[in-house]
Order: sequence, then structure tokens, then C-alpha cells
Amino acid sequence: MIVLSRSVSLPENEVELSAIRAQGAGGQHVNKTSTAIHLRFDINASSLPPFYKERLLAARHHLITEDGVVIIKAQEYRSQEMNREAALQRLINLIRELTTVEKVRRATRPTRASKERRLDGKARRSNTKALRGKVR
Repeated sequence: MIVLSRSVSLPENEVELSAIRAQGAGGQHVNKTSTAIHLRFDINASSLPPFYKERLLAARHHLITEDGVVIIKAQEYRSQEMNREAALQRLINLIRELTTVEKVRRATRPTRASKERRLDGKARRSNTKALRGKVR
């Protein structure tokens, strides 16, 4: 089980992981072993709550295809297991990031006392700077 929050978790069989060969320089090791991980997660076919699905499908994110499939390629590490953990962690972070509800900002006004304190400070600084002029 992949735990996303206290109430939402994801069965591991809904995430498709496959080992592929990593790209780039690395010598013999990278040419012989399949250490990179290719993660595919179908949002529509998942058991996520409807709210999560709506938020993920509505998001315009480079990791989510038009069909609603999350594709993550992890090849940062030399070991397949560490790349698997990195890919799963990136999936969890993506889901958490796109499904958090931000607080609604309510406009407030400064109090009269805070306005007066601000103006008093400005007047004090103005007087201090005025005294820095040339002495005549």
C-alpha cells in the first residue's frame, strides 16, 4: 500500500513499474544492467477518490498525459531499488502537490493604531535624516 494521506492510500498493483536501461554515460555498467525505472499510473483506472481524480486530471502537468496517465522515469541512482523508491516518492509528491487545497485569502485592513505607529516611525526617520544635513 502506498500511503498518500491518513485517509487515502493506493494499492501497489495500480502502479506499473518496469526496469529499463538508463540513458547517458556510465560505461560498462549502464550498458549491461537495467537500473532505470519507468513508472506508469493510470488516474482514471485507479481507486483514488473522485476529488483526487478530478484535481489530477484538471492539472496541466508535464508528467500527466492527455489520457490521464502519469509517466515517471527515474534513473538518478545506480541501483534499481533506489530508482524504484525515487519513482514512487515522485508519484506520491506529485499527487500530494496537485491535490492540496490552498487556504482562501481574506482581505484585512490595518488597524488605526498600526497606521499611527507606521506614520510615527516615518516621521522619526525623516527628522533623523533632516538633522544629517550640513551645519550652517
